[in-house]
Amino acid sequence: MLIGCPKEIKPQEYRVGLTPAAAHEAVVHGHRVIVETGAGLGAGFDDAAYVTAGAEIIATPEEVFTRADMIVKVKEPQAIERKRLRRGQILFTYLHLAPDPEQTRDLLASGVTAIAYETVRDGAGALPLLAPMSEVAGRLAPQVGAWALQKANGGRGVLLGGVPGVAPAEVLVIGGGVVGTQAARVAAGMGADVTVLDRSLARLRYLDDVYRGTFRTRYASAETTADMITRADLVIGAVLIPGAAAPKLVTRAQLATMKPGAVIVDVAIDQGGCFETSHPTTHQDPIYEVDGVVHYCVANMPGAVARSSTLALGNAILPYMLSLADKGWRQACLADAGLMAGLHTHEGALTNDAVGKALGIAAIAPEDAARG
Repeated sequence: MLIGCPKEIKPQEYRVGLTPAAAHEAVVHGHRVIVETGAGLGAGFDDAAYVTAGAEIIATPEEVFTRADMIVKVKEPQAIERKRLRRGQILFTYLHLAPDPEQTRDLLASGVTAIAYETVRDGAGALPLLAPMSEVAGRLAPQVGAWALQKANGGRGVLLGGVPGVAPAEVLVIGGGVVGTQAARVAAGMGADVTVLDRSLARLRYLDDVYRGTFRTRYASAETTADMITRADLVIGAVLIPGAAAPKLVTRAQLATMKPGAVIVDVAIDQGGCFETSHPTTHQDPIYEVDGVVHYCVANMPGAVARSSTLALGNAILPYMLSLADKGWRQACLADAGLMAGLHTHEGALTNDAVGKALGIAAIAPEDAARG
């Protein structure tokens, strides 16, 4: 199979879909790899590293999309990229279709077979291709929240860890999954007073047992959430429903109950965000203010640490990419129900029920698409 890796064109996106190590593995498996010139520079990989790995460097993105049987990316294809996709081609990347009807329509119109990292599952039912970027985003969230809390950035002027004689910031993490756990760990490590909300009692027990009071846990009822946001200096939204739009857990009206200059970091923004007032921002212009509350809603947070993120993602996607290339997408998905769960579109049909419900589009079972 001919595997193609174009340069990411989303603003301030410095990650790359293929590391030189992954390219080398694909070549060892008997496949050909083409990489757009400069695609890896943002993550610290020059063209020479790909050539050494056995890949061919291509001058233009048009050629990569035209020639490749499978496109491997990081972020969802942008509008100009979607026009280059075609029937019979595999797209393997993050998609986050539920809050993005325009992208969904374009992928369906292209006929491409699109497999989304964020809904691929492993044998335990976890999300192995989402987890590494969730870990990165979770660990970044307290850092960017601490920055946004600085007075010069519109925040309350509160130091996350406080100092002797001065109380630390109160941090509320909504969601105790991978993102929320990593955010709570880092925020507590920075000295903040941290509470994690979740609706799974099993998860809350796990966090309490493993972290032994490093941070507090509370059950995430609507009443508790509404009460806790009034006390928080920093609120981190870390709620995920795989493939579906994130639930809106804090309303516009509730912003009025929060402290002036409090900060919201919405890590769920790729799936539409879990605050009613959230909308995507960029690393170049990351924050905005609504009713006195600072919002940080960068949709590609891990892109800020592009090298670490690229290496972490590359490790995770490699076995799945090789399976798709070695077996073809049909056989690979039929042999692995977890990979099948990542199939979102095929030849103009939507194959993910959660996306279909979010966008009001009829979806077929991915197994039906794979069996032809």
